[in-house]
Amino acid sequence: MVQSSRNVMGTLFVGGALTLTLAALAYPAMLGLDNASTSTDRIIANTQWGPLTEGERDFVVKVRAAGLWEHPLGLIGLQKGQSKAVKTASQHLVDGHAALDASCRKIAPMLNITLPNVASPQQEGFVTQLKAESGRQFDTDFANILRMTHGSIFNAIAKIRSTTKNTLVRALADQANNTVLDHITVMEKTGLVDFDTTVFNQTTPPKLPKTDMTPPAPVPGQPQVVLNPPPNPTSTPVDLSAALNGTATIGG
Repeated sequence: MVQSSRNVMGTLFVGGALTLTLAALAYPAMLGLDNASTSTDRIIANTQWGPLTEGERDFVVKVRAAGLWEHPLGLIGLQKGQSKAVKTASQHLVDGHAALDASCRKIAPMLNITLPNVASPQQEGFVTQLKAESGRQFDTDFANILRMTHGSIFNAIAKIRSTTKNTLVRALADQANNTVLDHITVMEKTGLVDFDTTVFNQTTPPKLPKTDMTPPAPVPGQPQVVLNPPPNPTSTPVDLSAALNGTATIGG
């Protein structure tokens, strides 16, 4: 476990940690709205569901980007995972991110948010690494990388949920919170998570170029990638009925 933990630490520091730290990065102007300010609290649009801030726009994009690498990684884990617990965790990744992605694809056009079709280079790097691994090494790095990335986003979701005045963003944050907590839990149940390394990587991330942490803009005219749910899904997209009936005056 010690050697494996060192390998994970090296991977996270070379490939990059805190993949999904939402507030740290504003999505580029080419994917939507002007990014003249670094303040995530800056209101960039007023919608019938409430104001939309820069950070909330980034949140929707980041949830989509998370699914674009974690859903396929779940499919890989179902094939390569050695333990029953890793296969179970893989099922949860596929199930949860298919449902979250469906919610993102519903909400994004309503808020005039452009979604990526490919995850960030950093996220794709995690997938490339795990594709090349097998056996115990795959299981261990799978559990540690995904526990670290989910742990890093957990507090950020709570901030979005507690402060947003936008009912659509609030509904997505509710679903994301439940999904991420579930994924944290199943990774921990593998018994492979090195908590010292995980917490260290969550709290002391390396500084990476913005390009490494930003999913590229979709190719014009390219069909939108859809993350398919498993044959018998247990997770479902968020019910937007209440959110759609909400008004801009509803608080966070």
